[in-house]
Amino acid sequence: MDQQEIRSILEQVAQGKRSVDEAVLALKMEPFKELGFAKVDNHRGLRQGAAEVIYGAGKTPQQIRDIAASMRETGEKAILITRMSEEAANVVGESLPLYYHELGRVGIVGEMPAPTGKGSIVVATGGTSDMPVAEEAALTAEVLGNRVTRLYDVGVAGLHRTLSHLEDIMSARVIIAIAGMEGALASVIGGLADCPVIAVPTSVGYGAAFGGLAALLSMLNSCASGVSVVNIDNGFGAGYLASMINHL
Repeated sequence: MDQQEIRSILEQVAQGKRSVDEAVLALKMEPFKELGFAKVDNHRGLRQGAAEVIYGAGKTPQQIRDIAASMRETGEKAILITRMSEEAANVVGESLPLYYHELGRVGIVGEMPAPTGKGSIVVATGGTSDMPVAEEAALTAEVLGNRVTRLYDVGVAGLHRTLSHLEDIMSARVIIAIAGMEGALASVIGGLADCPVIAVPTSVGYGAAFGGLAALLSMLNSCASGVSVVNIDNGFGAGYLASMINHL
């Protein structure tokens, strides 16, 4: 249950379409559901504006299925599952309506909502190898009600590729810049845009990239104003933050 649903219930009471007792019954739903192996946070959407997200890594396919089923029972219309394996997708898909994006390792149970954000979120990558992280970011933003423009393989090794998308970059409300190697894309885009830029370093690169540490340090030291940085390969965190900004 989220803030919009609470508001709808109260408006129905005010209009005489729902009794006070019916509203109380809907609102007193337990704040979390005890499953033994997980406590499903039913009031996350009410407190934070977005439902709980299932982090699939480290959970068995059956645990993911049961958590998602519990959330469906409490009325969640779109449930996001990140770092989801194909094995887990097969198990969940047997009993729940699941869309699975193999490259991004993202599962979505239910229907994608209509965009409610104020503008467009641009997701840009330095290279094709960064696309798994980018899809995690893009799908997260879309599940949270945002319109997303994907700009893939626009890295600084061919700067003309970046500049060919100036209109998208300059009209965005938030930009997620995703890159491995030396991570320069965030600074380049940060110098072209008047909106917040969320930089995501990826673990793409050769030995001295240190699994994304080189890109992380480069992005943290960006001389472009308005650039913030999330953890290595954290497409979800970038997509979530971008959605919050786009709904302000």
